[in-house]
Amino acid sequence: MVKLDDKMISEMRKMKIFMLATASKAGVPNVVPVGMLFLQPDNETVWIIDNYMKKTLANMKENPMASFVIWNPDGTGSYQVKGSLKIENTGADYEKAVDIAHNKRKELPAKNLVKMRITEVYSVAPGPDAGSKLL
Repeated sequence: MVKLDDKMISEMRKMKIFMLATASKAGVPNVVPVGMLFLQPDNETVWIIDNYMKKTLANMKENPMASFVIWNPDGTGSYQVKGSLKIENTGADYEKAVDIAHNKRKELPAKNLVKMRITEVYSVAPGPDAGSKLL
């Protein structure tokens, strides 16, 4: 797996909403804003808490890959992060995810915990290096 570096982590911590992209098995894309996306202490795993995902969750089940963007308004420190997914709705990690969601808003359902193992990171900063693989 791939670990985010310090600069990527710093930029990620500034984010409140992430654009999360998935695709169905047939390749039909879906992009949604996600507020509950958290880098884990290993710096190579991201937790995504599913509160209201429909098409996104269906895509994740059909095609367990996703991507999200870390975006800085001036374009520097902007990255596309790709990874493989595992969906959980039982166990200790899932219970921790429920607690995280309920600490934000008690009424959030926290239906699933999606664990994303980071596999690749690309630059999306404007300029000649846009699209270059970084990790």
